Amino acid sequence: EYPWLSYRDPLGARRPIPGKGPEDRTLLLEVKVQSLGLDRKTNTPVIILQEVGGDRVLPIWIGPSEARAIAIHMADWTFSRPLTHDLFSDVLKAFGATVKRVLIVKVENDVFYARLFIEAENEIQEKMIVELDARPSDSIALAVRAKAPIFVVKEVWEELKDMTGVLEELRDKGMEMEGPE
Repeated sequence: EYPWLSYRDPLGARRPIPGKGPEDRTLLLEVKVQSLGLDRKTNTPVIILQEVGGDRVLPIWIGPSEARAIAIHMADWTFSRPLTHDLFSDVLKAFGATVKRVLIVKVENDVFYARLFIEAENEIQEKMIVELDARPSDSIALAVRAKAPIFVVKEVWEELKDMTGVLEELRDKGMEMEGPE
């Protein structure tokens, strides 16, 4: 019932995400892209994820290309030629696949790790979920295009200190923010 807690391996067998069972939906927090910013101190883009139905936020420092891809889509801009994330989205559509969800699964040495879940059909038109290792920034750029939900493993969120105060401090120090809100 909760396929985001499991995946199909390359041979098509259903595998649970380690330590997670199908009854463990409570182990995930849904988040949304609250805004994008620029950390003036490091001159690095930051994506701010906000807990759906809550006030807690999670900033993730990302690369400029991914920030631009997310910002362009959020601003509803279009270009005459597809950009990288648009191209990848178009390739998925051409093969009948869709981004179903993004799951941020761990943070290690200040580096976030995500899993990108794509629904596709195999050669006998059987639906399957393919799970891929991906950077959160690329995964989020694809998720916003597909209107797919983004989740953070609750354990990961709880390992990090509440970043709401840090975000306010960054804003006070001149971080530029823009987003849907």
